[in-house]
Amino acid sequence: MKFIVSSSALLKQLSGINGVITTNPVVPILENFLFEIEEGTLTVTASDLQTSMITELEVESRESGSIAVPARILLETLKNLPEQPVTFSIDEETYSVEISSDNGRYKLAGENATDFPKVPAVSNDFSVDLSTDVLASAINNTIFATSNDELRPAMTGVYMNLTDTNTTFVSTDGHRLIRYRRVDVASENGNAIIIPRKALNLLKSTLPAENTSVSVEFNVSNAFFKFDNIKMICRLIDERYPDYENVIPLDNNNKMTIERADLLSSLKRIAIYANKTTHQVRLKITGSELQVSAEDLDFSNEANERLSCEHDGEDIEIGFNARFLIEMLNNLDSSKIELNLSEPNKAGLIVPLDKDENEDILLLVMPVMLNNYV
Repeated sequence: MKFIVSSSALLKQLSGINGVITTNPVVPILENFLFEIEEGTLTVTASDLQTSMITELEVESRESGSIAVPARILLETLKNLPEQPVTFSIDEETYSVEISSDNGRYKLAGENATDFPKVPAVSNDFSVDLSTDVLASAINNTIFATSNDELRPAMTGVYMNLTDTNTTFVSTDGHRLIRYRRVDVASENGNAIIIPRKALNLLKSTLPAENTSVSVEFNVSNAFFKFDNIKMICRLIDERYPDYENVIPLDNNNKMTIERADLLSSLKRIAIYANKTTHQVRLKITGSELQVSAEDLDFSNEANERLSCEHDGEDIEIGFNARFLIEMLNNLDSSKIELNLSEPNKAGLIVPLDKDENEDILLLVMPVMLNNYV
C-alpha cells in the first residue's frame, strides 16, 4: 500500500488530534495513529479508549488499506521536515512503514490495524448545532471550575442541560460554581449530559479560529462532535449531577458594583501576603469603600488596600479564597462586575454587568470563615 501526501498538511491534521494520545495507555497500540485509506482519502484516528478523535485529508493513492503508525516518532519526523510531498510505503505483511522525502528515507515499525479498538458509533438519538464561538465561550467560562476529585466523578466534567428555551453549562468543585446559560441555543427535546474535562480541553484546543458550526450528537453513553474535517467521540460521565440550583442563594440584599480590573489587580497584590494554606483575603465593605486585606500570622505579613465602589446594603465583612476569586475574575471579559452577598457565612455571587445579550453568567464562591465570626 502506498500514498503521497503533503508533509505540512499531514502534520497539521495529526497535531490537531494528537492531544488524545497518552504516554502510558491502557493498551499499547493506543500509542499509534490508525491510518485508513479508501478512495484517495486518508482517515486518521487517535484514541485513549475514553475519547477518540478522527480527521480526514485527501492523499494521492489508488489503493485502500489500514495500518497503525507510532504517533510520537511520526510527528517528530514531520515537524523536522520542510514542506514537501512525502510518500508512505506500507508492507501489509510485516507492518513496516517507510517514509520517503526529498531529504531521505525513514523506516518505522507499524502494527496491525485490526488490534486498534473500534470507535463507538453514536446513533443519532439527540442532536443540536452550536457555533464554535458559543462552544468555545461555554468551555472557557466553565472548565476551570471542574473538580479533580475522582471520588465525585460527576463534578470532574461540565454539565450541559438543553431545554426548549436555553442551554445551561455548569461546573463546580464544591468551593465555587459557574452557571453559564445561552438563550440562543435550545432544543425541543430537552436532555442533559456530563462531558469529561479532558474531552472539553481537547475540543477547546482544536476548535478553529473562524466561526463555524459544530454538530453535537449524543446518546446515553457517548457524545459526538463534528466540525470542519475533525470528529470527536467521547464517553460521557454516567453519574447524577449535584442539584446546583439549591446552592445558589436567592435573597442577596447586599450588592457591590466595582471595576473588574481594579478588584483583580488589588487581589493579586494582596494575595501575596495571605496565608499560604488558606489563601484567605478579607473584603470589608463600608459605604462606598471596599477594603481588601490579608495577613499571614506565621510570617507577620499583612497588606490592605482601599478601593471605591458602589454599594447598596448594610456594611459587611466577608472572607474568600483569593485564588478562586482571581481565577474567576480572570475568566470574565466584563469591565464591571456586581458582587451579591447576604451573610458572611453564605456564598457570594459574582455577576458580570457587560455581557452578550444571549448569555447569562453567574459565578458562585463559598466564603472562608473569618476568625472574628468563629
